[in-house]
Order: sequence, then structure tokens, then C-alpha cells
Amino acid sequence: MVDLDVLVIGQVARDLVLLVDDVPEAGDSAPVRRRRELLGGKGANQAVGVAQLGARVGLLGVVGDDEVGDRLLAQARDDGVDVGPVVRRSGTRTGLIVDLLDARGHWRYLEDLPEATLLTAADVADAEAALRAARAVLVQLQQPAEAALRAARTAHAAGRLVVLDGAPADPASAGELLAAADVLRADAREAGIVTGEIPRDPDAALAAGRALRRRGPGLVAVEVAGAGNAFVWPDGELFLPLSDTPTVDTTGAGDAFVAALTVALLDGEPREQAARYAVAAAGATVGHPGGRPSLTRAAIEEQLDRMPVG
Repeated sequence: MVDLDVLVIGQVARDLVLLVDDVPEAGDSAPVRRRRELLGGKGANQAVGVAQLGARVGLLGVVGDDEVGDRLLAQARDDGVDVGPVVRRSGTRTGLIVDLLDARGHWRYLEDLPEATLLTAADVADAEAALRAARAVLVQLQQPAEAALRAARTAHAAGRLVVLDGAPADPASAGELLAAADVLRADAREAGIVTGEIPRDPDAALAAGRALRRRGPGLVAVEVAGAGNAFVWPDGELFLPLSDTPTVDTTGAGDAFVAALTVALLDGEPREQAARYAVAAAGATVGHPGGRPSLTRAAIEEQLDRMPVG
């Protein structure tokens, strides 16, 4: 395995995106206007975004020993992702996520994610050499708490940048997970799980960010749905509104956000600039269907030009 800048811990799945004008009522049908079949899952999407931004990235997730798993891993390799750490689970079908997207940008997920496609603590233990070698470890918290905690604990002990994406919903492990994190990103619903209240405006999001930062992370990003993102760090904070980019599908915005934030921090960018870079990456992703990012420096620069300076 080559030396990695980032190791992403998260879901790998086949992503089937179906665009319709309207979702049909029960007993009715609707034509599909567009169909995309992609490498997907939050972990894979984040890894692809990191690779698109020029960093060396590996992926630790689970696929089955089926033909779908073969195709997804081949696609990830073509995308520049090191799939050496990926677990091939014998007798397991690879996960499937169907993204049903209507003309107003409203999405509905149908997920076939067998329990065996989730990481175990033993899977993470087998990948400890990769965890200790990567400069940053990005842990997607839709994985089981035991696996996420093992990954965060190992990376933290090795002095790596630990980025958590999501909310530690298990109270038994939440304290240690947050204490091991350098960066936490939570959407509005996830922030509400931890703080007890969904932030619905910038002031509430900044307050949630301060509360979460006191539990360990040095940088916290909290979403206000439909409005923007709050960022809090030891000597600063800011709220960045969403850009006016026309939105087709928001499902990939969070993954692009986390990928870009991680790369910017590894590049040594100041916190404020890293925050702007993350929001720009999200804005560069919502204009196409599906969760897969399509990040280029030019696309991010275009988004940065849309954002207010102050």
C-alpha cells in the first residue's frame, strides 16, 4: 500500500439514481427521465472527492464477494482510490442504494445494506497499519459504534488528524469518540441527536458548535438545513450561507464538504479558509444528480467567487 494522505472509513455500495418528474402514487407508474449507476455509499463518495482534490486516499469498507463488488472496486481504482483495505465479505451481497429524485430536488432513499456490509471492530483492527500510516483518518459515523471508536482511538493514538462525519448516537461511546476527534461535521439532524435540539438558525448552530467543541474536537461544523453552515474553533467562529447555485440533488453535498474540509486542513489552510473551501465544494456538487462528487479546483474557485468575503 502506498503512503496515504487520507484513509476513509465508511460505506461502499452500488448507487442507482433514478430521476422522475413526480413520484407515482401507489398503484401508478412514472417514466424515468434519467438513470445513473455509480460507485456510491458515503465512504466511497468521500474517498472519490478526496482523490479528485489531489490527495492520496484509501478506503476501508465492506463489499460482498459478488460481481457487483468486483465492479465497484474496479471503479474505485479508476477513480484513484486505494482499495487495499476494503473487506470482501464471503457470502454477502454488496449494498445497494436507490436514490429516487423528483423534478423539485426532493429525494427518497431505498437502501439494501445487509448488516454484513457494515464494518466490525475486528475489520478495523486488521487495518490498523493503514490507520496509523495515513495522515488523516475520516470516520463516517453511520458505521457501528464499536468500529468507529476503534478507528478513531487508533488514529488518535498515532497522532493522526481524526475527522468524524455524523453524530455519535451511542451514549456509551460518544464521549470517547468526541474526545478523540480533531474535527466533527454534523448536519442539522445529527447535531440535534447529540445536543438535544436541531439548530434552525445561525445563532443556534453556532451555539451547538460551541457545545460540541467543548467535548473535544478542535473544529466543529454544524449545518442549518437550507441556510448554511456554522464553524467553531478555539479562537474563532463564523457562519457561511449557502451559495445561490441551482440545486438538482443535495445528497452528495455533505460528502463533498467533508472531503474538501479534510484536504484543506491537511494542506495547512487557516480554519476560515478551510471552512470556505468546504462550503464551496458542497456547492459544486448539488448541480448534478446522485451523491458522487465531481470536484475540480475550477469548480471550487467558481463557488468561492459566489461567496461573500466578510
